Amino acid sequence: MIRYALECRDCETGFEAWFGSSSVFETQVEAGQVECPNCGGHDIRKQVMAPSVRPSERSGASDPEKVFGKLAAQARQHIAENYDYVGDGFAEEARSMYYGERDHRPIWGETTADERESLKEEGVPAAPLPPAFVPPKSSDKTKLN
Repeated sequence: MIRYALECRDCETGFEAWFGSSSVFETQVEAGQVECPNCGGHDIRKQVMAPSVRPSERSGASDPEKVFGKLAAQARQHIAENYDYVGDGFAEEARSMYYGERDHRPIWGETTADERESLKEEGVPAAPLPPAFVPPKSSDKTKLN
């Protein structure tokens, strides 16, 4: 079954009706079997409408919290596997890479509010990680700096 939003061209009244298929709709309109509930007119056209699509139960798409949780878990995993955790030395590391004193590499760590402001003023590209994307901190001290 298909539900169409319809409009009477005679009185511009909008209404809805169900049809077995789009061809059934066309056949009934051409035969004058679709009638305006307001004026009884038969000059009916379909209105523009968005399709009604139900997400599959398995996709989890119907629950925004599940979708975000999955995205956050993927981001945490990507950061943990591809970025070096530099702890509270983040500002120093970012600055050193920005000024060409060290090779560029993806890093993450902590800064104070003053350090964040100083990096911003210097034009050093850095942004805070949303809390949901922060992976567990590395305890491997050989990866620091």
